[in-house]
Amino acid sequence: MVQLVIGEKGKGKTKVLLDRANEEIQNAKGNVVFLDKSSKHMYELNNRVRLIDVSGFDISNSDRFLGFINGIISQDHDLEQMYFDNFLSIAACNDNFEEVIEEIEKISSRTNVSFIISMSKTETELSDTLRERVIVAL
Repeated sequence: MVQLVIGEKGKGKTKVLLDRANEEIQNAKGNVVFLDKSSKHMYELNNRVRLIDVSGFDISNSDRFLGFINGIISQDHDLEQMYFDNFLSIAACNDNFEEVIEEIEKISSRTNVSFIISMSKTETELSDTLRERVIVAL
């Protein structure tokens, strides 16, 4: 399952994502991972949530990002949820973000990992298929 938190830059998407990750870890039976472009939110996350700062990895296009995600999943069989903050930046996918989200949906179906993604887009910029996945629009 892929869920989206959308809105313009500076509207509070990161706060929504952080709060949701902290809430979900309380009931999670498995592991929760939070991907971000820096480690500045480290102290805002519950210590059971694994924060990965993707800036330390060479993710220069969406194919590398998808490989990175598959690598994380392959090493953690207890992974339940992954949170992606600033998705368009960390996934290097401004032009093809809908294709990348569809690939993430396939990964989710295959692995039973849920993905919660925040990105700086409005509902009018999304296809009907992606609009159905929006859980928070700011």
